[in-house]
Parts: sequence; structure tokens; C-alpha cells
Amino acid sequence: MCNKALRLYLLLLLLFAGINSHAQSKTSEYQYIQGAIVRGDTSVKTLALVFTGDEYAEGGMLITEVLRKQGIKASFFLTGKFYRNPEFEALLKSLAKDGHYLGAHSDQHLLYCDWTHRDSLLLTRKEFEMDLENNYKVLKPFLNPKEKAYYYLPPYEWYNDSISAWTRAMGFQLVNYTSGTLSHADYTIPGTPQYRSSQEIYKSILLHESDAPHGLNGFILLSHIGTHKDRTDKFYRLLNSLITELKQRGYSFKRIDELL
Repeated sequence: MCNKALRLYLLLLLLFAGINSHAQSKTSEYQYIQGAIVRGDTSVKTLALVFTGDEYAEGGMLITEVLRKQGIKASFFLTGKFYRNPEFEALLKSLAKDGHYLGAHSDQHLLYCDWTHRDSLLLTRKEFEMDLENNYKVLKPFLNPKEKAYYYLPPYEWYNDSISAWTRAMGFQLVNYTSGTLSHADYTIPGTPQYRSSQEIYKSILLHESDAPHGLNGFILLSHIGTHKDRTDKFYRLLNSLITELKQRGYSFKRIDELL
């Protein structure tokens, strides 16, 4: 091989190695569990506030007011039942107008797999696809024409690698909350073993921020837009205080599609 050809060959090798290395580094920015993205880039002090909803939305207007006051965008993953509920229409229009991310959370809030044996599916692929399609049909009218709502958060935040694969085959990416805090326990009801008070949840978030190696960097912090009436200790009432505290600690907030 002549010197000129050898130099060209080596240049191409270096170029390919650089592209491959960049692709690997971009992939390594995110954390996955069972095919779902559960955390964004841990090198940057940004996080996404995520709210899910199905039957309840009594916290919706307060959450909207807090986000507007704080000047940040959040992400809302809601079921088909939620989007169809006429009582929630004004709230949905307000969320869309304010530029928050609106996504799907299963049409009928189905349980996809067994709680104990995660590999055991509780529905067929056809049932999954029909349910998800129905969720997107009622979500679409609330979306900006340019938006696809690419990210999908599974009902009960419970899924397996089959659900992730089926989601990808339909052109979407499964996401889930980042573990390490109790934020997702804000739906629990007093008197049950799972119950966690709002103060306990609040403290768990700040404790993780201060003690974990990467704090809340890249976090998908999930809570609920509404909870059962028997839970009078509503976590969303602490949202303004939480956002203010995290801003003081140097964090910024992004929609899920901006975080990822």
C-alpha cells in the first residue's frame, strides 16, 4: 500500500473511531432499565418534573399556577380516560397553552405484567397496541401540530423488555421515573403499609440530592397530578417550595423531550 493510500486508510479509521466513540458517549449519557430510559445526562444539573394522571386531577390548576409562577415547563403523561374526561378539558387546554409536554400513559391504565414475575405478560401484543393507539387518538387534539409525543410512560410505572420493544416498534420510546426518592409515593393513602407523608417525600428528594454521587442530575422526578380524596396531605402543595429549593441548589428544569 503506497503512503498516500495508507494515510487515507488511517484517516478513515480515525474518523470512524471518532464517530463510534461519540455515539457510545451519547448513549452512555442515559440510563436504561428493561429498555426504558430512566435517567438523562448525569453530568448536567437539569431534571424533568413529570406528572401522571388517570382518575384524579384536583391538583392540576395549582400545579399549573406554580409552574407558571416559577417559569418552568413540566411533562404530563395522562391516560385516555383522563383526556376524555370533560371535567379535565379546561386543565388540558391550559397545560397545552402553557407549552408543557403532553404524553400518553395507556388508554385504560392497564397492568402490563405480573408484579412478582415481571416476565409474565398480562396482555397480548394486539391488546397493547390497540390500547396505546386509543390513548394517542385522544391525546392528539391537544398537541401542537409539529409534536409527536415520542416519549411514553407506562401505567403503574411497571413494564418489561417486551413492552419496551413493542413501544419502539410503534415508533415511540418508553421512559420511566428515576429511582432513589419517594416522589412517586405521593399517591399512597394513610393507614396502608405503603403510605408516605408529603414531608417524608420532600425530605427524601433533598436527601438524595445532597448525598447521591450525581445528585438529581438528569432526574425524571415523577409525582401525580391528583390523588384519592382519602389522602388529604397533598404533595403538590409543596411543589413551589421544592422548585425554589432546587433552583437555589443550581438546578434547571426541562420538559422530558428537552432533557433527553
